[in-house]
Amino acid sequence: MDTEPITTSVLIKASGLGISFGARSVLSNVDICVSRGEIVTLIGPNGSGKSTLVKILLGILQADCGTIERRKGLRVGYLPQNFPLSGRIPLSVARLVALNGTARREAVVEALAETGISHLIDTDAGALSGGEFQRAMLARAILRKPDLMVLDEPVQGVDFAGEARLYRLIQEIKNRLGCGILMVSHDLHLVMGGSDKVICLNRHVCCAGVPVEVAKHPEYVRLFGPEARNFAVYTHHHDHIHDDAGHIIRVSEEDGDG
Repeated sequence: MDTEPITTSVLIKASGLGISFGARSVLSNVDICVSRGEIVTLIGPNGSGKSTLVKILLGILQADCGTIERRKGLRVGYLPQNFPLSGRIPLSVARLVALNGTARREAVVEALAETGISHLIDTDAGALSGGEFQRAMLARAILRKPDLMVLDEPVQGVDFAGEARLYRLIQEIKNRLGCGILMVSHDLHLVMGGSDKVICLNRHVCCAGVPVEVAKHPEYVRLFGPEARNFAVYTHHHDHIHDDAGHIIRVSEEDGDG
């Protein structure tokens, strides 16, 4: 259930969220908070409930329990995990960015300029590279000048160099717009260097913390070169493990971190 909207720098705050699909518990007692100017990265294995949590925060799904507080008048820009294109229906980048909306061309050009691909505005979206398509989707997310951007795996299908460039772009957009960002990442250890907080989810919050800049690790610098500054390493500290069914198994301190 939603409570009264918050009035601080916090954009969205959820407490005790839980949801089950039939007899299967998907999320249990999840807390998450994103503030203006903050990047929160959400990680976890496949099937951990990341996309379900995002849908609950966006109001697409209703949680079985818990509360969600949103800043009054909160504007959200969303980049979904999957956005299939049909080759049978030609779709220009301009139409893709403005899809399901009434944005003027000038606004679309401005949004595309934010992501560095305004020159592709009349290009067939199906002809874009992976990195260009994700930039177009980012432009779509920022079209409404959002307070909060929710990016569900924004670097999927992009090679390492493109991933580094997209992370740098997301950081620049955050700085220019002053928005908050909730980002879902498929990588359990290497995350966006600008992340202020990382939350590891596996049906519940397994651990949370601050990542360490890759640039502080000489081996990463040797491997990745100057682009290493766009990445960070997140070290997990779990007091439990999950079995194949997702059930929690507590481990003793002698067993070490999971």
